[in-house]
Amino acid sequence: MSIRQFPLLAALLLALPALAQTPAGGAPLSLQQALSAARSNLDVALARGALAAARADVVSADRAPLPVLTAKLGQMDAENGIGNGHFLTEKRVDKSIGLDWTWERGDKRALRTLSAERAASAAQADLDDIRTQQQLATQAGFFDLLAAQERTTQIEQIARDAAALAASARRRVQAGDLAAQDATRIEIEAQRAATDVQQAALERRRAALALWQSTGVSTAPEQLQALPDWPALDAPALTAAGLDALVDERPEVRAARARLESAQAALAGSNALKKSDITWGTSYDHYPGTSKALIELRMQMPLQWGYGYQGEIARAASQLSLAQDALEKVRRQAHADLARLRQEVLSSAERARTYEKDILPSARRVAESAELAYRKGALSLTDLLDARRTLRATVLDGLAARADHAKAATAWRLRTQPETLADGR
Repeated sequence: MSIRQFPLLAALLLALPALAQTPAGGAPLSLQQALSAARSNLDVALARGALAAARADVVSADRAPLPVLTAKLGQMDAENGIGNGHFLTEKRVDKSIGLDWTWERGDKRALRTLSAERAASAAQADLDDIRTQQQLATQAGFFDLLAAQERTTQIEQIARDAAALAASARRRVQAGDLAAQDATRIEIEAQRAATDVQQAALERRRAALALWQSTGVSTAPEQLQALPDWPALDAPALTAAGLDALVDERPEVRAARARLESAQAALAGSNALKKSDITWGTSYDHYPGTSKALIELRMQMPLQWGYGYQGEIARAASQLSLAQDALEKVRRQAHADLARLRQEVLSSAERARTYEKDILPSARRVAESAELAYRKGALSLTDLLDARRTLRATVLDGLAARADHAKAATAWRLRTQPETLADGR
């Protein structure tokens, strides 16, 4: 007899990847839909708010000091009184209205605005990085759910066939064709398979909940279902020079570079404090009995005696040094991350191909031979169960290898070619 005649092994020999069945009332979700939802989840919304605040800072920075309007009453004689008559024209009160405006020197406004603009650019890059991070988490959750679905399908079929085999064994014991001890061992295997179903269902619910949290879709977690969007088993081709170019385009590197430029502008602005701002002013005075129209012109500026803003300049220089170190650190981390991702794609693709082309076929042949030998009495039940367990573990390990490659390949595309995923290619 062929091994395909026995339901338990037939279930184990399903080719990877098996298509998951959508449960009743389930909501199928593609990888592209999940990634699109992740681009606007709550974490991204928070980063978008920070960007709006940074852009508002640019508006605030690009403004000259506002003019100051001054009105006053003076020269009021508390001993002799202010006299009779109309208050504005006859009473002895010095009435004055003036206007003052500060002239910022040293390009302070331009430097202040430039620093704010670079900070806003950093906030934009931070938003891009948050989006990418959320998509990375989402794609990992998507493939975790997809693998959990297929693992559940495999284990449920195994449990059903194990139960059927146990029932058959009980009938054979009654007919005297099988030892009671062997039937008990088969029953134990069926019970273990039933508990595996419960564990697989729990893992699927956990994966669905994690994906629901990262996407924020309106579908209830228990109704969430991942469509089988497995990527091809290929590997990226990239030179060291190409890796360096990708590093410079990473959003966290762009953010660090923008913060460095903001710190440079802030340092220039601190040095510009050495040029004192001048406040120009004029006022119109009216004092009855002396003159109806008195004009005052004035100019004010701070005298920088004994202090040249050394503290502000030193702090800005320190912030610039920190920004330079941060940029170098982020660039190194980005380079290492891309190199790691590339290596993960290469190794996981090779591992998944090895399972698909070599390990799984070999495990199937071994299981078929063990089944045939057991039927002919040339193999013990222990060896047969070991062969079946090996095949089961191999099938599930092959599924895990495919899921690892899917995560690595999609993460690589998100870091290097995000537009291909956005277009659904």
